[in-house]
Formats: sequence, C-alpha cells, structure tokens
Amino acid sequence: MKTLPEIKSSFSQLIAAPSISALEAELDTSNIAVIELLHTWFSDLGMQCQSVPVANTRNKHNLVASFGQGQGGLLLAGHTDTVPFDEGRWSQDPFLLTEKNNRWYGLGTCDMKGFFALVLEALKELPMDKFQRPLHILASADEETTMNGAKAFAAEKSIAPDYAIIGEPTSLKPVYMHKGHLTQGIRVTGRSGHSSDPAKGLNAIEVMHLVTGQLLKLKQHLANNYREDAFSVPYPTMNFGHIHGGDAANRICGCCDLHIDLRPIPGLALQDLELMVANYLEPICSQYPGSIHVAPLYPGSEPFADNKEGSWTQLVAKLSDSQPEVVNYATEAPYISQLGCQTLVLGPGSIEQAHQPDEFLELNYINRTKELLKKLIYHACIK
Repeated sequence: MKTLPEIKSSFSQLIAAPSISALEAELDTSNIAVIELLHTWFSDLGMQCQSVPVANTRNKHNLVASFGQGQGGLLLAGHTDTVPFDEGRWSQDPFLLTEKNNRWYGLGTCDMKGFFALVLEALKELPMDKFQRPLHILASADEETTMNGAKAFAAEKSIAPDYAIIGEPTSLKPVYMHKGHLTQGIRVTGRSGHSSDPAKGLNAIEVMHLVTGQLLKLKQHLANNYREDAFSVPYPTMNFGHIHGGDAANRICGCCDLHIDLRPIPGLALQDLELMVANYLEPICSQYPGSIHVAPLYPGSEPFADNKEGSWTQLVAKLSDSQPEVVNYATEAPYISQLGCQTLVLGPGSIEQAHQPDEFLELNYINRTKELLKKLIYHACIK
C-alpha cells in the first residue's frame, strides 16, 4: 500500500502528542498539540480551520475544519482525547507508535485519534474541487470525561450538515442507537455515637438500607415500564457499584456512601431519570430531613437513537456491507444529532481495544477505512 508510510507518519505524530482527559487535575492534559497538528494538515488541504476554546476545561480546544459553502453536506466527527494509561501494564511506550503482529500499538490508535489520519488520507485522494456540498470535520475535547467539547459545539449550531459520522471504533459497522450513562453518589449523614445506646445516634447504614430498598423498587419500575428490544439488555439498568459506611463495630455509623450506575435507553432523558431517583427517595428524605444528599459523580451522557430505516443509515449499511447495530456504550452522537443531521457512529477498530493496555488498531482497517470514507464523502458532498 503506497500510502501506508504517510498514514503511519500521521498516526505517529498524533500518538506522540499526549491528550489525556481525566477528572483529576494531575492526570489531565491539554489537547492543544493534537489540535495544532490537525489545523496544519487540514489547512494544507485548503480547508478553513478554526480552533475554539472549550469552557469549563483545562486549556482544551475544539477544531472545526470546513470545505465548501452552504448548508447540508457531511460532518465527520471524533474526539482528540484519550483515557489515562497504566504504565505498568503497557508492553511498550504508549506514546510511540509500535508496529508488530500486523497491528499499530499506541494510546489513541483505536480510540480514536487515528481516525483523523485516515480522514486526511481519504481527502488527499478525492477531487475536492468537485464538491457540491460542504464537508466539515470536528475534532472535539474531553469526550472521555465531560463531553464538554461536543456539547459546546452542538449548542453553537454553527453548521447544519445533512449527515454525520462519528468515527468511534465500531469495527466499521454502522451504529444507530446506544444507551446513555448516569452515575450518582448518594450520601447518608447520620449521628455517630457509642453502640451501647443506639437512640442517641442515627445509624447511616440503617438509613441507607431504606435507600437501597427504594432504589430497588425504581430498578424494577424501569425494567417493567421502559423497553427497547434492539438491545441485548432491553431495559434501563441500575447497578450498585460501591458502598462504604462506618469505621468500627462499636460505633454508630455516622456516614454511608453509595455509588450507582444507570444506563437509560432512548426516550428516557437523564433529567427525567434524576427526577425519578429523587421521587423514589423522597419518603426517606422526609423522614430524615437533611440526612440524604444525591449528586452526579461526573457528567452523564444522554442515550441516542437515529432511524434504522433512514436513507443515510441504509446507504452507510450498503457501503460498509454491514447491518446497522446498537451498542451499550455512550458516544457524542446525542449531541451531534442536535444539529439536525442524520447521525451514525462508525469507525475502524474494535471497542474491545478501547481503554485497554496495549491498545492497537489492526492494519487491515487502514485501507478499508480510507476507501469507505471516500465513498461516504463522495455520496454526501460530490454526487
């Protein structure tokens, strides 16, 4: 493949530019180095590029690159950030692109900085002077944590594409629907004291027992009343993931914390789900005023659904030779779709490699992805 060395060079530069997103300030890094690379590359192709600071981030930017005028056309979107890495579990430097076993290893090869290098190469082989409709590229910030980049971009509504592809690793299969994600921390604050006289305190573990009972009722309500059979687990789920309370057997527990994870299906907004949690806990809150506090652990992600039978979905399915699918992980799709475009998630590599030590992209995706991107751009912007 004659273009492989060029693509490898682009991959190497992207992987060498750290762009870790983390809620902890000591792990979080700016994505400016990646944004500057993409700005140079797409500008050199004649695209108009704009780097936009993203509010409520630690020096993070979105990049929007556009070619062509008017409404409609195609948006190719992806995120510039990666998750943190456990250095002790990697077999090689995560910031050095390493080729072995017909794979490229490196942090972001699959999820998902490498996608931009493949978009770049696809555009080099297209007659951009023949575009009838615009092409836009979004390189967003902080997808792995707050999704503030995609949320800010969607709120601006600076473009109005007809179609969008989000290049997350889906094994090049079009994804038209996924669940959302909401985590909440519930703290019960009691009154500690000596265990020999329980009446002088308020045992937070006992109150949390009541809380978990109500939450289990909500869990059953969600399973009974919300359903989408396309999912392998066709209802919203709730998981009790962490609980801690007390410090000694002979002390009345003064504080107990519970962390829960909820996965809503399309049609159940995060705001409505938060309200359900509050309503189910209200009787206990009334019984123990001021003792129960509920708050998100980190920003959630809305569920997403596009039309499986829509023209764009069916075209992409035909071009990719894959049936439209649903997945359980979350992406930026619910925010990109707010632009009014038909939106799909589709990109090279397997989601099984995302967030894993020794992340890699199999080399057989390189040419397949480039050729598919050329077809998608041709149908959306040229034909």
